[in-house]
Amino acid sequence: MIENDEPGAAAVMRTVYPETGKAAIVGVTGPPGGGKSTLVARLGASYREQGARVAVVAVDPSSPFTGGALLGDRIRMRDGFLDDGLFIRSMASRGHSGGLARATLRVVNLLDALGTGVILVETVGVGQEEVEVVRVADTVCLVTVPGLGDDIQALKAGVLEIADVLVVNKSDRPGADETVRDLATMLSLGKGRLEFTPPIVRTSAQSGEGIAELVAAIAKHREWAARSGERERRRLAAARGEIEALLREELVRRLRGRVGADRVDDIVKRVAARSLDPYTAIDELLSTR
Repeated sequence: MIENDEPGAAAVMRTVYPETGKAAIVGVTGPPGGGKSTLVARLGASYREQGARVAVVAVDPSSPFTGGALLGDRIRMRDGFLDDGLFIRSMASRGHSGGLARATLRVVNLLDALGTGVILVETVGVGQEEVEVVRVADTVCLVTVPGLGDDIQALKAGVLEIADVLVVNKSDRPGADETVRDLATMLSLGKGRLEFTPPIVRTSAQSGEGIAELVAAIAKHREWAARSGERERRRLAAARGEIEALLREELVRRLRGRVGADRVDDIVKRVAARSLDPYTAIDELLSTR
């Protein structure tokens, strides 16, 4: 109901919202093939060993025909997670800009309100769209692997600047040292502009090497964010983004109801045919009584 925004979803969210804001929300993002799902599984197991209730929200690519999640992440993480203290949900991105499913924030808030201690959000690895993860995460782990070569430049400023922790996964592979050096060089170029310098953590999700260090790095960032006011700044930005998104949706819904679908379709066709410009189209729609 919550994910699909069915009738009653808003009422549920209104009820639970005052209980949110307590969970540690960790975003795990990065290029495809980085072993993010295995890493998330290891992180989840580590937090469970500490006694925390853990939820994993894995956003899968959508089927272009059904919009359904492939559930690959749920399948890959199934082993070792058969306990009541862990919840795993694979969600379809449904083509949503930013890589996150439209309903991810609602689901995260619901899990938070239900007393989940740690929520791990894994995003689709599709370039700079991962910037959207900042809207829900207190700490963002950007995962890369050795062997990307020139492709490490794909970690452009817009993505690199959202990283709170840089993770070189599969660090037992050749080229790990070079990858660490490349990331350190990128960070040095931004030195002085960053309030918090992201640590670079080497991991091997398959063997479990470096997971304890990653958990410690996440905790260190969380402590800094609370102390410096960064956490509050992020949550204010997230609240603003959520309100603006809901406002846009509601305004469009009300406008469609007032103007009528046929009228909207007619204006869209005129804009597509270049007989009407989009700006005048907006004026026409807003002036419709």
